[in-house]
Amino acid sequence: MEGPKAPKDPTKKRKSFYIMRGKSVAGSPQADGRGVQFLYMNDGRMISSARLVGGITDEEMLRLLETTAGFRRLVHSIGVTVEARDRELVTDFCFQMYGHRDVYGSGTTLRMPVQANGMEHILELENCGWSEDDDVPGQIRFEFPRAETLATVAVRFYLQDGFDAPEVEEEEPVDFNSPYYRRMLEKSLVQTGNNARLKKAIGKARRGEDVTIAFIGGSITQGAGAIPINTECYAYKTFKGFCELVDRADMGRSGNTAAPGAVSVKENPHKNIHYIKAGVGGTPSELGMIRYERDVLREGSVAPDVVVVEFAVNDEGDETKGECYDSLVRKILSAGNRPAVILLFAVFANDFNLQERLSPVGRAYNLPMVSTRDAVVEQFYQKPGSGRVVSKNQFFYDSYHPTNVGHTVMADGILHLMRVVDGQEADEDALKPEEILPPLGGAFEKVRLLDRRHFAGRAVIEGGGRGKSPAAGSGNASGQEAEPPVVIDCGSFTHVDTELQAVEMDLDLMGTPEFADNWMYRGTESAEGCRPFVMDITCESLLLVSKDSASNQAGCAEVWVDGEKVLHADPHVNGWTHCNAQICFKGRERKNYHVEVRMAPGMEDKDFTILGFGVV
Repeated sequence: MEGPKAPKDPTKKRKSFYIMRGKSVAGSPQADGRGVQFLYMNDGRMISSARLVGGITDEEMLRLLETTAGFRRLVHSIGVTVEARDRELVTDFCFQMYGHRDVYGSGTTLRMPVQANGMEHILELENCGWSEDDDVPGQIRFEFPRAETLATVAVRFYLQDGFDAPEVEEEEPVDFNSPYYRRMLEKSLVQTGNNARLKKAIGKARRGEDVTIAFIGGSITQGAGAIPINTECYAYKTFKGFCELVDRADMGRSGNTAAPGAVSVKENPHKNIHYIKAGVGGTPSELGMIRYERDVLREGSVAPDVVVVEFAVNDEGDETKGECYDSLVRKILSAGNRPAVILLFAVFANDFNLQERLSPVGRAYNLPMVSTRDAVVEQFYQKPGSGRVVSKNQFFYDSYHPTNVGHTVMADGILHLMRVVDGQEADEDALKPEEILPPLGGAFEKVRLLDRRHFAGRAVIEGGGRGKSPAAGSGNASGQEAEPPVVIDCGSFTHVDTELQAVEMDLDLMGTPEFADNWMYRGTESAEGCRPFVMDITCESLLLVSKDSASNQAGCAEVWVDGEKVLHADPHVNGWTHCNAQICFKGRERKNYHVEVRMAPGMEDKDFTILGFGVV
């Protein structure tokens, strides 16, 4: 191989900082066979990455990252490195600016091909064409020619003259065998609580009986940040560790709490141990309690023995500030098969979670509780060799989600709890939720999902006529009495929305659409005008589940109950395609209510999707 005859002088070394470094990515399958990793930079995420990965503390520099104009003042060029097993592979690095007029359509998209051989490629911004409608840095994408391609990437910003950045700090790999790691896991154990139900599940698994371990939560439970999302997430790692625990009966009873990170996890030989993962990104327990029967119990076909509940970083959006969480926990505990419930408290990169708000639920019912925050936050601020096991950069994939290492730490905290419980004498299962006053409120304990699939007269409903559901989605498989009929005239809400939030359930990688049985109003296709969705229903509490969207075509709707406006539903509040549950009313007299969902005045030419209702 020959070099150039006359190499150019080296380019001036500019100050720089990373926003991604040693980051694992995977190409999520697309309809055209490609794989794409989406990495969102808006809503403060890029600023958080600059702090977390790049060590930037200068507030002026961080403010400049809030807008495209500021970004161009600060950043001279972007360095991108991709490493994959196939070193000849070429991926497209894309950096999309969101627009003012059209979030996804009117901004600039920077694009550069990068070979996956570990060599840094430089994109100089002065050579790019920029849109006049650029608003904010929106998202980075790595677009691979094939789905499920795994790679490690780095992205750093080279700065314009006059800006400075700290030197990059080298990090040691996480030592899962160290005594510091063991002590970190010990700190994660908030309490073992009454161990009877958890020990019962472990015993059943060891005897070869069918046991199901289920996980419900938000995006962290969905697996966000784990690469690949289906097998590197904390839920699946906990499931695999539970299978190992069943094999290590002698170790558990002897109280051996060796760091599980030191043990290779083999394939599950126990066909009797089953796994359910039901995380939905961006949603609190307010939605979790509504979808529990569908996503965890699978409409009565599954009776989980262990349920891990993780909403400690999602429930800031819960309107009730804890009552929905309490209601969900009571709902799970009250099942006839008496499952174990483990409360898990994750953490954000800014050290935030809602543990203080939610842990009284665990104490009231004497439940096992594990806190990732208690395990990692204190040691984040210690020096390597003096107690720090894992840095924030190693633990967090972005400001909200863990890396593969972070997911391992979360799983190991749960498994530490299980090993401790396995070594204890069994408590008496004396828990009777119905005799315990809900510490945060239990008004929604019996909430059930009502959506389009609950109606036998589906063809009638789609035609805009009136149809009724004999059971109102009340989950009669659970043995409850059938509710009075629900009568619906869907008016102009006759369409079915297919552009929905999709999540990777269980071991799936393709994504399952959430609330596919919905009612959609299309403003551009409403030949009959804008007729409201009308429902007569007997209940005491009601929630609307609707679709959020960033689309300019999405419009607002209003919910009216017995002639009174009770809710204004704006799909742009959250600004992305996801499911949003909102309370219409709660704790009213149980009687028949006349409910109407109308397009808000002036929104008749827009779209709105009713994903379903939560009904008590």
